[in-house]
Amino acid sequence: MYQRASPAQNLPAFTTAHLTGDQRFLVICDHASNYLPPEYDNLGLPPEQLDRHIASDLGALAVAGKISERLNCPLIASQFSRLLIDPNRGLDDPTLVMKLSDGAVIPGNQNVDPYGDRAEWQRRIDLFYKPYDAAIKSALQAAKTAGIAPIILSVHSFTPIWRGTKRPWHAGVLWDKDPRLAKLMMSYMAQLPDLVFGDNEPYDGQLIHDTLYRHGTSNGLPHAIIELRQDEIETNAQQDVWAARLVDFLRLAVSQADIATYQYFGSVNDAPNG
Repeated sequence: MYQRASPAQNLPAFTTAHLTGDQRFLVICDHASNYLPPEYDNLGLPPEQLDRHIASDLGALAVAGKISERLNCPLIASQFSRLLIDPNRGLDDPTLVMKLSDGAVIPGNQNVDPYGDRAEWQRRIDLFYKPYDAAIKSALQAAKTAGIAPIILSVHSFTPIWRGTKRPWHAGVLWDKDPRLAKLMMSYMAQLPDLVFGDNEPYDGQLIHDTLYRHGTSNGLPHAIIELRQDEIETNAQQDVWAARLVDFLRLAVSQADIATYQYFGSVNDAPNG
């Protein structure tokens, strides 16, 4: 499923697996692919830039896919690079279409925003962002129709070094105000020897209108992002280790009576009485 920009035919905006499987879980991967449709000519970037984390979350799709296989549960993953448009951002986020990412200027994005080339900005929303978002919504609706409140796990990865500083966390959980999955995950990971596990590290999980805000927070569903350091999931064996841990964790989570239910916690970004 991992794709690199090439002269090949255009790919759909998302890919799925096991949609009719165990609907108690939904695994998603927002930054699964570095694929750019041929007409975008790599957004003016040298091809090697598409192998960096600025284009995709390296290793994340492999782990997400293994979790989905082992649980026989639905997986929804993007099939476009976040350099084209970032599905883990709100439509009002200025970083929805990145113009500069970790020192790399993105030539093909410089004028793509609501105030410049609005037509292209809207085209990317309509062809890539919305179909991926709608696929997640559809899977959640199918679970709800079946009387299930699914646990949503979003799989991401991060670089071992950021701006010259080594990141100490092997992995971390990102969350907003819903503590159900995050607290249990931190407790579970604390039992693993020598594992440095972050609480809203290396990023803050309180991003307004991101994927889990739209589909987890807004629906009262248990949800979390797992961030995996890329050198922890480089090889197939490493990916197996992390997939096994997360499968074990998800089985534990779904066994807890107060987790797999609809509960509304809201967000730190919500208006005081909103």
